[in-house]
Amino acid sequence: MAAGGFCKLPNGTVVVALNLPSPAADGPGSVRVLVHAANRARALTRLRNLGLRSVYLRGNAAPPSPDEITAVLHHPDGLIWRTAPDNGVLAPDLTTELWRPIRSLLRRPTAQT
Repeated sequence: MAAGGFCKLPNGTVVVALNLPSPAADGPGSVRVLVHAANRARALTRLRNLGLRSVYLRGNAAPPSPDEITAVLHHPDGLIWRTAPDNGVLAPDLTTELWRPIRSLLRRPTAQT
């Protein structure tokens, strides 16, 4: 089961954070995905519509940090990812990788002819 959590913002929207196995065959082992949406169900629906079919949020064990919330709120798509740490716990001082748009993770490699 993927670790994850959510945070409800003052305007009523939520930010959902999930640690998932990478959907890309040649991608990193695990990724941290952040989604900004009107509610938790809609956030998970956004991920399922992108092809991540078995995404569920059970509990609030790994909610997004304030830095993660700021990152997803400032992204125009409201859906970003980066490589998750090996131990599953985010350490803000140790993580220097930049957030990337979700389309870069789900991009299919094109056939070279």
